[in-house]
Amino acid sequence: MKHTRKPKWLRAKLPSGPGYRQVQNIVDDNQLHTVCESARCPNLGECWSRGTATLMILGEVCTRSCTFCAVQSGKPPELDLGEPARVAVAVAKMNLKHCVLTSVARDDLKDGGAKVWANVIRAVRHRNPGVAIEVLTPDFQGDLNHLDLVLDANPDIFNHNLETVDRLQKPIRKTSTYKGTLSVLSHAKSRGFTTKSGIMLGIGEKQDEIRQAITDLAQAGVNILTIGQYLQPTPEHAPIVRWAPPEEFDSWKEFALSVGIEVVESGPLVRSSYHAEEQSDRFGVEEAASA
Repeated sequence: MKHTRKPKWLRAKLPSGPGYRQVQNIVDDNQLHTVCESARCPNLGECWSRGTATLMILGEVCTRSCTFCAVQSGKPPELDLGEPARVAVAVAKMNLKHCVLTSVARDDLKDGGAKVWANVIRAVRHRNPGVAIEVLTPDFQGDLNHLDLVLDANPDIFNHNLETVDRLQKPIRKTSTYKGTLSVLSHAKSRGFTTKSGIMLGIGEKQDEIRQAITDLAQAGVNILTIGQYLQPTPEHAPIVRWAPPEEFDSWKEFALSVGIEVVESGPLVRSSYHAEEQSDRFGVEEAASA
């Protein structure tokens, strides 16, 4: 189905101001990557102007080629052993109280990059003892032992996105599965972590499928849910089937809260790390990190 022109309610803030330039300089000076740039996040201008960014570790080349994602896919370079220390420095220079980390998928590595994840979390914590750390990880191909390496480093919030409904997993995510994602989230919850996930609207899902996905996430113990509009990065990516209106996002927020998800960010421009620091406040994460 051919979608119409982008509606008026999808208007993102343009990058500007001293905060934006400071973040750009910190990222460039420390030779780091951000999902804000690599995934073409529409909120880059807003977040960077506020002095925050979501740092992306393990390089900028992903071993997967999900049809919704703008991150470059291919054969990644060798591991950058100095990355954990530079990430810790960048977090300090941005003076973050809440740090969000994500990564490309590294299926070329035996542990999927889990040891690097753990090293980055510990380096950030050592350099910034008061910071709350939120991680948005890949599924490590369903290997819970590798996932445990990340969890053992004790992040404050664990995020793994469901992305879409069960029926659309294979065409959209290819190598990830609906049950696999729920298993990852359930495992993190069983270990006592505050968990988070996200889904997109407008990629071909049906209303009853959205309802089921939200219900399944609630049953997996997810505490925080983000719901946003899918935006097609390039003509080669999956097409936009429809633009979900703002009132639909409001409706899904009400539903998610009604089935037990405690915090819901739902709107056309909402993304995984959108207002993440405000979400963590609801769980006392900032206070725990500072204790």
